[in-house]
Amino acid sequence: MSSFSSDQTTKNLAVIAADTLSRLGRARVTSIQGYGVAGSTLTLYDSASAGAPGTAVAVYKYGTEGLEVYIPGSGILFTNGIVYNLAGAGGSVTITLTGA
Repeated sequence: MSSFSSDQTTKNLAVIAADTLSRLGRARVTSIQGYGVAGSTLTLYDSASAGAPGTAVAVYKYGTEGLEVYIPGSGILFTNGIVYNLAGAGGSVTITLTGA
């Protein structure tokens, strides 16, 4: 009998209004789900440092309807790491990612 193994995992992004390093190293984001709060914005950066995140790779603006994105193909590639900024009144976002 063989056991199942996967490199897919989830991370909860809950720090509000600050650039935050979520994962260091190569990864691909394959889905994003967020709790709906008025005026929410999720910005993702390909960076190894929250102090200097650089240019945004993806920006999602959403409100009370929430956020549910399934990224086709292989997902969004981050080669250095994933830095995020979650702006809004509160809540959190969960990302699904693959990578070593």
